[in-house]
Amino acid sequence: MVAHSSDQKGDTKGIRDTQSSIEPAEAARFAPLPLVADADELMGKVQTFLDRGVSPESIFVDLLAPSARRLGQLWETDACDFLDVTMGLWRLQEVMHETARLSPGTIKGRDNPPSILLTPIPGETHSFGSLMVEEVFARAGWRSEVLLEPQRSELLKVVAGNSYDVVGLTISCDCLSSNLTDIITAIRSVSKSPSTKVIIGGRMVNAHPELVEQCGADGTATDAISALSLAERIVLETHSSASPTA
Repeated sequence: MVAHSSDQKGDTKGIRDTQSSIEPAEAARFAPLPLVADADELMGKVQTFLDRGVSPESIFVDLLAPSARRLGQLWETDACDFLDVTMGLWRLQEVMHETARLSPGTIKGRDNPPSILLTPIPGETHSFGSLMVEEVFARAGWRSEVLLEPQRSELLKVVAGNSYDVVGLTISCDCLSSNLTDIITAIRSVSKSPSTKVIIGGRMVNAHPELVEQCGADGTATDAISALSLAERIVLETHSSASPTA
């Protein structure tokens, strides 16, 4: 498990309100490059976006995430093999961490930061999506942790032993709704905190948003920035409902 904390204060406003943005055509040109370019070459291209004022969060969501999705599509159509995709995702992960290092936050930390555990659903082998979402939450001042390729027993053990405001599951591959319902129910049944909320996301959920209601999740978001906004709202509502009324 990877733990991450940040000295930043949570603020989801203005994350994309920078002097520049990433155009879809630019993201499309970048998308296949992790298959052929090393991490240093990729970072050089990312640096051009940073230099013109694109935020790290926008780099993650509007450039690296589409690239990861493109690699997955190429694998699904047998245009590249599993090793190619694995190496490409590793390079994207290196670029993500270097981008975060070059652009540290400057806002003071929270007195009592909310907490989140992010994890791919047990059985999935790639963790890039969870790592990217975790980076966005950490930069917003959350106490965040991520599990890499967890087994079901490991995930439940972590949830039972630690208090989290939110558990975020990413589902990229096909998954039966009954299996997703089962893991969400299990998380709630063993959670150390009775108020823990479960949110879901990833390619599978984006394609089938009805899974949220079918599986009893507390919400979903289409990308990391939207997930942060959702989680902030959920935590605020949970704390407000738990506060004694006058």
